[in-house]
Amino acid sequence: MKESILAVRNAIDTLDLDGIGTIVNQCLKEGLSPEEIIREGISKGLNIVGRKFEEGEYFLADLIMAGEVVREAMPILKEKMNPGDAKSKGKVILATVQGDIHEIGKNIVGMILSANGFEVIDLGVDVPAEKIMDTAKTTGARLIGLSALLTTMVTSIRDVVETSRRAGMRDQVKIVIGGACTTETLCREMGADAYGETAIDALRIFNDYRATA
Repeated sequence: MKESILAVRNAIDTLDLDGIGTIVNQCLKEGLSPEEIIREGISKGLNIVGRKFEEGEYFLADLIMAGEVVREAMPILKEKMNPGDAKSKGKVILATVQGDIHEIGKNIVGMILSANGFEVIDLGVDVPAEKIMDTAKTTGARLIGLSALLTTMVTSIRDVVETSRRAGMRDQVKIVIGGACTTETLCREMGADAYGETAIDALRIFNDYRATA
């Protein structure tokens, strides 16, 4: 593995916001493709950060900073990418459910999914169930990630599930939930398909659903 790629991983792992741009540009000068830098550098760097988060070595603030490091690198890479070169793993709709305006966790999930080849359609916060399903219809996205932080808003998850059923799309979409107030038990109660405790869990779940689609 080239030292420059390892430097990208290390920059994300050490949350090096100031140095990531120089490191990515060096990779490009050495002839590495943007896709390789994302796949072998950024994605694997995020995996390291995610693992440290799961093990309690890193905290939410560290995940947010890792996201900022990636955000600094991505415009440099996108400028060098040919539109036809990037092979998308598929489309994922992300939304914070109606009544909830928290989005840090959702944004981290979106960043990790994007870095791992998914096309993320982020609908933002306080999103009605109808808008989520209308987006699924118009975009063809069949993977949906719902974030909920407030316990008072968990019924909005059921609203999305029921709206998908009324639209005749329940068997066509996979609804994954996450957020501070969500649990595996809640996932079953609301009729969703899967629960992810962390952003890295979300990546594993969506990769698994893509593989079985």
